[in-house]
Amino acid sequence: MKKLAILFLFLINLSAFSQILNPVKWEFGSEKISETEYDLIFVAKIDHHWALYSQFVEEGGPLPTVFSFTTTPDFEPIETVKELESNKVTQFDSVFEMVVSKYYDKAIFKQRIRVKSPDFSLNGNIDFMTCDDTKCTYLPDNPFTYNFKQKSGFVIVGGTPVSNLEVSENADEILYGMSADSLSKALGKCSTQVNSLSQDIKASNNSMWKIFGLGFLGGLLALLTPCVFPMIPLTVSFFTKKGGDGTEKGGVSKAILYGFFIVLVYLALSIPFHLLDSVNPDILNEISTNVWLNVIFFVIFIFFAFSFFGYYELTLPSTWTNSTSKGEGIGGILGVFFMALTLSIVSFSCTGPILGSLLAGSLSVDGGAWQLTAGMGGFGVALGLPFALFAMFPNMLKALPKSGGWLNTTKVILGFLELALAFKFLSNADLVKHWGVLKIEVFLGIWILVFFGLALYIFGKIKFPHDSPLKKISFFRLSSGVLVFAFVIYLGSGFRVNKETQTFTPLTLLSGLAPPVGYSFLYPNDCPSNFDCFKDLKKGVAYAQKVNKPILLDFTGYACVNCRKMEEHIWPKATIKPYFEKDYVLISLYVDDKKELPQDQKLTVERLGGGTRVLENYGHKWAHFQTQFFQSNSQPYYVLLDSDATVILNDPVGYTPDEADYKVFLDCGLEVFETLK
Repeated sequence: MKKLAILFLFLINLSAFSQILNPVKWEFGSEKISETEYDLIFVAKIDHHWALYSQFVEEGGPLPTVFSFTTTPDFEPIETVKELESNKVTQFDSVFEMVVSKYYDKAIFKQRIRVKSPDFSLNGNIDFMTCDDTKCTYLPDNPFTYNFKQKSGFVIVGGTPVSNLEVSENADEILYGMSADSLSKALGKCSTQVNSLSQDIKASNNSMWKIFGLGFLGGLLALLTPCVFPMIPLTVSFFTKKGGDGTEKGGVSKAILYGFFIVLVYLALSIPFHLLDSVNPDILNEISTNVWLNVIFFVIFIFFAFSFFGYYELTLPSTWTNSTSKGEGIGGILGVFFMALTLSIVSFSCTGPILGSLLAGSLSVDGGAWQLTAGMGGFGVALGLPFALFAMFPNMLKALPKSGGWLNTTKVILGFLELALAFKFLSNADLVKHWGVLKIEVFLGIWILVFFGLALYIFGKIKFPHDSPLKKISFFRLSSGVLVFAFVIYLGSGFRVNKETQTFTPLTLLSGLAPPVGYSFLYPNDCPSNFDCFKDLKKGVAYAQKVNKPILLDFTGYACVNCRKMEEHIWPKATIKPYFEKDYVLISLYVDDKKELPQDQKLTVERLGGGTRVLENYGHKWAHFQTQFFQSNSQPYYVLLDSDATVILNDPVGYTPDEADYKVFLDCGLEVFETLK
């Protein structure tokens, strides 16, 4: 063995003298950690088919990569040079007849330095061996020099500086122990089936129409308020009796145009959010999960609720109304537009709280600004359509109920709904900030009180300032009260304990509105349905390697509605539960977790679409991981990986409410994992 090693070294020297080989190019950079500590970064760019050996090889093997620094009192090395795992291969080497670690394509090394002087030079050298399939070369003389100044930090002298991309990749290694380049995609037998499934899920989960429908429903509710309903016959009569061209036909066309402009006004309200979305795709998610903004939403919704109860009126500045009213006198198309704008402003006291609910709800779901546009469009269509329809068919006006006390009743009922929704936003803030105040018991108790109060109001036991005297309870009112009281009983059923999961029973209608059932004073658990799970990527991967099981990577959020639906109503199913208990290692990463990152992880990283961002908290860290590694920023998002987290087993999926579809997805991952083993 020794003779072979001597012969091999001889061949190295012979190769070095016969031709000049330099298959490794070095780049140099630095990263500030604190006021006195810096990381020196060394990046080796390795030619194709060549390999650079690790710093740590056993005696009798190849020569290791060695970093040496000229000692001076100006600085102090902290520990030794660290080598990152990206592109590192550890396997049996037939030349040296032993297991060795080496790098292909690129290797990254870091040395942490504590500076002791404001201005100095740091000198060092790199010795390394590199080989391909037929030859090796040893290059012992690779000096480098950094100049340090207190204001600018370390700057390489004469060498090639590390690009921003290299620093970004280095950040990914620090944060996740892996890089996006290290991930590969497995091609299993079930890939086609799951690929088709994932496309179907994406199509079925397109919630634009759902949001449009909710916006339309909100617009219908706004129509039934005292601010809007009386305007319908008045405005339609104005148009049908006084057409702009002196004919009834001209009035009808202007009424239709009036309805169109109402839709346009509400669509225009979403434009600023598109501008924000284009600047930063994550900004709407940041807004929806911002703790203090959720607290502000809570206060505003309480304010809206008491406005609906009749204790005060919400109005926009009178100068706005006066200005738009003057515009109505212009005539023609522009005059009709100002009439539509005037209606939007005058009716704000009733439409504002509903629009606020729509705004807050749209920002809390996947899709960002386009979701908001869809909701605003639905709201505008519901408000504008009656004016156009009744202008086209004026006889339909006779079918409208007369204005009366029922309009104020509708407004008060909306006030109770606003009051209940207010605590949903306070719950969001409580969850992401881990205050531990508004847990499931408290939340359900508050909702029970709110809806019990609503039932009493409908039965005439509670009065508000603008309520008309209630002489008798109609059948519709009585049945509505019974329905609300039944909902109160349904809320109370949320206190039943599920013996299998040792949690309260999740209520389907409250998934995403109420806190998770595990967020409890009496039956707390850290993971859904008391499954074993990890909330740290590196720890989860280490455990998966230990037990040799595939990984279910769960990108989720505390304020994610569809995440709660999956966790509370799909995962506990008898056909799905065994996968979490026996087959997969669950790693749940919360993209809206506001817990602050340790100082050494607050790094500047490159965004996928360009630009940079600073990672301040764990939510930033996991959101960056999802977009950088999997090109997705929606939740829930499920990725199946092998136990080393280097192979994606099949196509990831998002919200999958069909139990059978989700089972197909999980089965496919296991099948591919077995073939890899």
